[in-house]
Amino acid sequence: MTEQQQGTAGRGAAGQGPAAPEPAGTRGAGPVDPPVDPRASWATWTTQSIISGPGGVTTTEVGPISGDLTVHTTWVDGEARLTVQYTGALDWYSVAGSPVPASDEAAARAVHQAMVNGVKSGRGAGAPSPPAG
Repeated sequence: MTEQQQGTAGRGAAGQGPAAPEPAGTRGAGPVDPPVDPRASWATWTTQSIISGPGGVTTTEVGPISGDLTVHTTWVDGEARLTVQYTGALDWYSVAGSPVPASDEAAARAVHQAMVNGVKSGRGAGAPSPPAG
């Protein structure tokens, strides 16, 4: 199983938001970060080559699929959008119950991991419940 994470757009190197340009006459005062708008942030995770448990994953478009699967999660606009495909295929399917509310990147990452675990368990897994908190 392999996993990839792509960065978060709209964030500076420290993950706190893009650094604002220094206003004239404020040299040495340090950068001022504007408030982070959660709609301007996103993250994505992909876990490949998960062998599903019996019953696989339930999709919206074609019902259950099973076998060697890849799970992809995109966090944007306060929700985790879950998709699945046969590893190496072109078509992606929405996981039944997706999207899942996720208030921040950490919550979305937890949703992704719960979905990976669901694929491994099989039993027609759908989108996991939103994380508590």
